Amino acid sequence: MRLAYSGQSRKGGWSAFSDSIATEMIKGKSLDEAVKLSNKAVADALGGLPVQEKHCSNLAADAVRAAIEDYWSRRKGTKAEGEQPEG
Repeated sequence: MRLAYSGQSRKGGWSAFSDSIATEMIKGKSLDEAVKLSNKAVADALGGLPVQEKHCSNLAADAVRAAIEDYWSRRKGTKAEGEQPEG
């Protein structure tokens, strides 16, 4: 999937694209796999972003990792196979 940048600023457009692609990238993956989603992987999947919008792909990947880490912390030591971070 490649997105074209028209030069027009649409508030939230690149954020929405980034969030959507990040979601697609982690579908069907274990939490251990999904937490490894990188900022670069999201940007690359979008076909590159305008420099001023690069933070959007970073926020999407950061949000995925934060949500998984929050889930793990709320589980408070309960362990389901394949769901606990190493270390």
